[in-house]
Amino acid sequence: MKHRARIAVIGAGKIGLVHMAHVMREGELAGVADPSFEARDVAARLEVPWFSSLGEMLSEMRPDGVVVATPNRLHVPQALECVAAGVPVLVEKPLADTPAAAGELVSAAREAGVSLLVGHHRRHNPLIAAARAQIEAGAIGRIVAVNALCWFRKPDSYFHIPWRTQPGAGPMLTNLIHDIDLMRHLCGDVACVQAQQASIARGHAVEDTAAVIMRFRSGALATMTVSDAVVAPWSWELTAGENPDYPRTSAACYTIGGTAGSLSLPDLGLWHYEGEADWGQPISRKALTRQGGDPLALQMRHFCEVALGEAEPLVPGEEGLATLDVLDAIRQAAESGRQVTLPSADDPDVPHNEARAS
Repeated sequence: MKHRARIAVIGAGKIGLVHMAHVMREGELAGVADPSFEARDVAARLEVPWFSSLGEMLSEMRPDGVVVATPNRLHVPQALECVAAGVPVLVEKPLADTPAAAGELVSAAREAGVSLLVGHHRRHNPLIAAARAQIEAGAIGRIVAVNALCWFRKPDSYFHIPWRTQPGAGPMLTNLIHDIDLMRHLCGDVACVQAQQASIARGHAVEDTAAVIMRFRSGALATMTVSDAVVAPWSWELTAGENPDYPRTSAACYTIGGTAGSLSLPDLGLWHYEGEADWGQPISRKALTRQGGDPLALQMRHFCEVALGEAEPLVPGEEGLATLDVLDAIRQAAESGRQVTLPSADDPDVPHNEARAS
């Protein structure tokens, strides 16, 4: 019988519980590490070992892989413990609080030869795989312009938890980072960004709305807006149907425009001319094949394969770091009102915390 990957989960919060459920379907839950009494009860209910800390767990067992689903500030130190123990690790997004800390983790994993994955689970969605295949096949020609909307309304009760009203907890870090990662995945690396942020809806110390202009290294331009204060159907959560917690709408939230056609997502609508490309001619829409699959489940299946040495990471630490670089540049641009240029991936000697304002 084929060996099932033994995966441990650190952190028994909401996303940790989701990961545990997927581990039990795709592999074997080796244990739960979390100091809370609630986590101990979860482990007892699931009939798996409970540990009060990651260090305690690693001293008593060696799982095939570990999922880090703890608060952001703990991601790097805990992932570094796993790397030091030679255990492959899947870290929830964001990889770290800062690009510098993420860079330290990525370098450590690379030097140790330990697989480091980042939980940008949307890349595992079959819809994204289909869109990327169409783009790479030249279905829309050369990408020229991109628009991404991330508009939704968080209830007032969401902000009753004080840290959610403070810098670092706004929709740029908690929501837009997913959209940035998908834009990088579909359209390539980002060269520079400009941004503005506002908090006019609630007046909190953290933004509720932000607008971004990005230039990709290919020369294509993108506009992205995010707001957690807008009543609207245009966000990945509400349109993709990935998460049953969000009622699905029939709207699209991304449009990617090229010289031969345009693609809307997540409905996979391909717009093109049958003959000469001329705005005076009728334009047609072709609905591409939609495939199903829970991306979180597919991510866990993939992590089990990586943990067993059967696959290479689809979203390695380097990708999580590059996405965090872009997000940090957007934050700098929003705070300074200036354009921020990102270091080129071709220059590995440039630290990842040295995006330049101009």
